[in-house]
Amino acid sequence: MTVVSEQRRGNFLGVVERFWKANDYRIDMVNPSKEMPEIIATSEDGFGISVMFGHKGQAFFEVTSPCVDESKVAPPTKVANGRTYEGEIPTPNVRSDFWSAESPGPGPTASP
Repeated sequence: MTVVSEQRRGNFLGVVERFWKANDYRIDMVNPSKEMPEIIATSEDGFGISVMFGHKGQAFFEVTSPCVDESKVAPPTKVANGRTYEGEIPTPNVRSDFWSAESPGPGPTASP
């Protein structure tokens, strides 16, 4: 729910991209779009993962699994500790001194 300003989105994507590369993810695509920047990658074990920005700087992570055989999965042993939303997810509303700043961030951004 943190507001990531347009000026800091490249920095955010750069942090994600460097982490993924350091963990042997293959970077499949970097979309430097001003409206909806995105990075798509694949993990060593075939999981597809992407991060993109949508409306008002909301960051979205999405993961897809490789083809698998259906198996029994035990129910969770703990209740989720994150917030659950009924209906539409609200727009970002948490301000961060760093990520919400409207000045360019220091350091590298995502590669083109």
